[in-house]
Amino acid sequence: MDTTILNILIAILALLLGAGICYLLFRFAAKGILRKAEEEAEVIKKNKIVEAKEKFIALKLEHENHVRQAEQKLHQQEQRVQQRDQQLNQKQSEVQRAQNELNNQRQTLENQQKALERKTQEIDRLQKAAEQQLEQISGLSAEEAKKQLIETLKDEAKTAAMAYINDTMDEARLTASKEAKKIIIQSIQRIASEATVENAVSVFHIDNDEVKGRIIGREGRNIRALEAATGVEIVVDDTPEAITLSAFDPVRREIARLSLHQLVQDGRIHPARIEEVVAKVTKQVEEEIIETGKRTTIDLGIHGLHPELVRLIGKMKYRSSYGQNLLMHARETANLCAAMAAELGLNVKKARRAGLLHDIGKVSDEDMEMPHAQLGMKLCEKYGEKPDICNAVGAHHEECEMESIIAPIVQACDAISGARPGARREIVEAYVKRLNDLENIAMSYPGVTKTYALQAGRELRVIVGADKLSDKETELLSFDIAKRIQDEMTYPGQIRITVIRETRAVSYAK
Repeated sequence: MDTTILNILIAILALLLGAGICYLLFRFAAKGILRKAEEEAEVIKKNKIVEAKEKFIALKLEHENHVRQAEQKLHQQEQRVQQRDQQLNQKQSEVQRAQNELNNQRQTLENQQKALERKTQEIDRLQKAAEQQLEQISGLSAEEAKKQLIETLKDEAKTAAMAYINDTMDEARLTASKEAKKIIIQSIQRIASEATVENAVSVFHIDNDEVKGRIIGREGRNIRALEAATGVEIVVDDTPEAITLSAFDPVRREIARLSLHQLVQDGRIHPARIEEVVAKVTKQVEEEIIETGKRTTIDLGIHGLHPELVRLIGKMKYRSSYGQNLLMHARETANLCAAMAAELGLNVKKARRAGLLHDIGKVSDEDMEMPHAQLGMKLCEKYGEKPDICNAVGAHHEECEMESIIAPIVQACDAISGARPGARREIVEAYVKRLNDLENIAMSYPGVTKTYALQAGRELRVIVGADKLSDKETELLSFDIAKRIQDEMTYPGQIRITVIRETRAVSYAK
């Protein structure tokens, strides 16, 4: 029992001793935490003070900058105000100076006007004195002297006028022939017109190149059927959106062009359809030829022509001579002949009729080996034209003797219509010149050895030396030649420039 109490007492003492030790430790720890918190608070306080100082300094600098900028703007405004004041002062000075000059000039003018008035008065006084002196010397008054002078001038004017009239009449008699020629030339100029067409080639335009394949057909059967039906060579090449129709007969070319147009629009392109369309278009063109011939004769006031001659006149619409449309040339020649015959007092209707028919042999369906003038004369004789008109048609190129006075008129008017500026073109010469220009442009570049213009000038092949240009340089050369041709030349369609550079190794086996 005593032992148990002792143990309890010892436990109580140990508990008290532990509580005291814990209390002491807690107080010590609390003092450490408090001291640490005070230190941290002091650090935070110092940091806040530093931040406040920095923010104050930043605000102060910003305020100073703002004040400085405001001062600069104010200074600039003051300078602008001063400049405006200076400009206003300068303008005011200039205005004042101009006003002073104007006042000086006004004063000078007033002085000059006064001086002029004084001189005018002096001149009037001297003139009156001179008149009085002349009246005293001549014994005539001023009015009487004036009348005598007028009468004298009248007589002199009449004499001069009569001499001038006589000279004018003599000159008119001498120049009457020239004036008549001028009248004829003016008539020619009023009638002259310009119409040129191509010779043996027509171009049919298409919307896209897919149509070319349909026109050619499977294994070329469509294009062969079209060429057989029309008698026209159809050239389908790489020209974009175009097909070339080639034939010397312009009527056939027109039939082929219209047939192609109808076939492409319809969309059904096969041999049977081609023959049907060509036959239909041929009939339409024949009707158009007859209608054109009738309309031409009515416009020119020519009546009584044989129907075959009317048809041949209509065919002239599709024929050209040296680039000049034959129907326009015939109409122009007919009008020129009528104008010249009217000036010379001849039969106007006969002259116009002979002028219209003079080239009828060029569109005849008969023997083409004979000169067209003689062939035209035979046609006129065959279809009942009068002998003087037949002779004028046959003699307009002096292939037979002129037997009527209309013949030289037709010959002269034919020459005038063909020789006037713009009537005819030398297509072959222009074509050859274009080919030469293409080759010369390419030959002007270094490294080029040979040039060839191919496919009627649509392709230019350029041969360069392999040791003079590299592959990159050949590409640049092709571009440069194309650019120069595009800038310096005028040509239809497009031209392909092909530059060829090749290296050859040659050896011999012996």
